[in-house]
Amino acid sequence: MVARHEDRTTALDRFLAAHERRAYRMAYVATGNHDDALDVVQDAMFKLVQRYAKRDEGDWPALFTRIVQNNLADFYRRNAVRRKWRQWFGRSDEEDTGEDPLEQVAQTGTHQPDEQLGQQRAMQTLDAALKKLPLRQQQVFLLRQWEGLDVAATARAMGVSEGSVKTHYSRAVQSLRNQLEDHW
Repeated sequence: MVARHEDRTTALDRFLAAHERRAYRMAYVATGNHDDALDVVQDAMFKLVQRYAKRDEGDWPALFTRIVQNNLADFYRRNAVRRKWRQWFGRSDEEDTGEDPLEQVAQTGTHQPDEQLGQQRAMQTLDAALKKLPLRQQQVFLLRQWEGLDVAATARAMGVSEGSVKTHYSRAVQSLRNQLEDHW
């Protein structure tokens, strides 16, 4: 019994280690703030462990993605209320001046400096274009392209219909093509 619990704990640790970086990236694109993105992902990881650790390992990816999506929706609701209060009291939103933690991770590739600079600029341009997308389009694009989920899994993770996923994805791709045509 103890060995089974340890196996489950190890499997859950492995799962979270494999998915936390992509979840952070998705949350960062959605929130635009490093600390907020970390809070969203940490809360999602905690909820997965607390509520779904005993579920089948095959269920974890969809559950974790759904929890992250719900946390992002909660984040937007809280921020909408905060903005209303700030406007009421004549204050503006604080600016995010922090650096991207992903940029601080050492690169292991052997690319030349000019190649790295080009890739870095391309990623910055892509990040900026992703941030301009409406939230649903942004999330559908990230789930489909970066997480590799199919239409059905994306629909389950977001709690929307498959038709909605297809529509949002199509609009996101078209918008990104228009914004990025000079870069790619």
